[in-house]
Amino acid sequence: MEVKDFDKITERPAHEKSGWMMLAVVLAVILGGIALFAVGAVLLDENAAFAALMVLGVFVTVAGLFLCGGFKLLQPNEAFVLTLFGKYHGTIKRDGFFWVNPFCTAVNPARGMTAGFARKLSLKAMTLNNDKQKVNDEEGNPIEISVVVIWRITNTAKAVFNVENYMAYLSTQCDAAIRQVARQYPYDVSTNGDETSLRGSAQEIAEVLRGELQQRTDMAGIEILEARISHLAYAPEIAAAMLQRQQASAIIAARQKIVEGAVSMVQMALNKLSEEEIVELDDERKAQMVSNLLVVLCGNRDAQPVVGTGSIY
Repeated sequence: MEVKDFDKITERPAHEKSGWMMLAVVLAVILGGIALFAVGAVLLDENAAFAALMVLGVFVTVAGLFLCGGFKLLQPNEAFVLTLFGKYHGTIKRDGFFWVNPFCTAVNPARGMTAGFARKLSLKAMTLNNDKQKVNDEEGNPIEISVVVIWRITNTAKAVFNVENYMAYLSTQCDAAIRQVARQYPYDVSTNGDETSLRGSAQEIAEVLRGELQQRTDMAGIEILEARISHLAYAPEIAAAMLQRQQASAIIAARQKIVEGAVSMVQMALNKLSEEEIVELDDERKAQMVSNLLVVLCGNRDAQPVVGTGSIY
């Protein structure tokens, strides 16, 4: 079936009546049936023809009890999707007390064969916390990822009739969307730091994931309000190696900063000595001083000073 065939099912309001008005009518019918039965029973001894009045009273009472099956009660942000003899009858989305045709059946595939009042569709914002799954990022590295999706039903007819079970459908499409998005981006940024990544670009990835998931769930009448990564980590088999690589990158970056700072401080020291004319150093002594300062500034441990008492010349 092509996607365009799903668009033929459009949501429409059901033909409901005020529940309080119909409650008065139903009570009147039931009481009338009981009254007919009682009158027929009293007059039965005088004329056997009044037995028909008793039968009519029973029929009217049963009909009144049958009409009770048409009462529906809805809270805010709830809906009933009704079918009548297999055809879509309409949707009730207003909160309140209503009465509809007793032959109408409430449908909710996510609730199965539960009682009528339990087949309400919730129109509230709901949360789907998808399980962790192992996927590959853009570089082929296996990673573990899971997402949290905030969603709600906007078209009840599509949610009920276009898919078998809208909750299971959403979960399946969420898995597919995660795989599609994850293989488009690397886990972490590259060395230049200007690349979108799963770990470093949370907002951008969330927007891409939400758009991908929304495109997949439009046919089910579901609106994706938000989709964010809730868990992201390297797969256990490469986690140790990737941790070492991250540590090595961090050490290299730190050493680079240390060297840049040390060279700047050495240059500042030489310039100060020259400007203040504190001491005149030849090229050999300057080289020795630069070497000593770099060792002190770039070393991993505190320097141990050695005091010289002789002349530097």
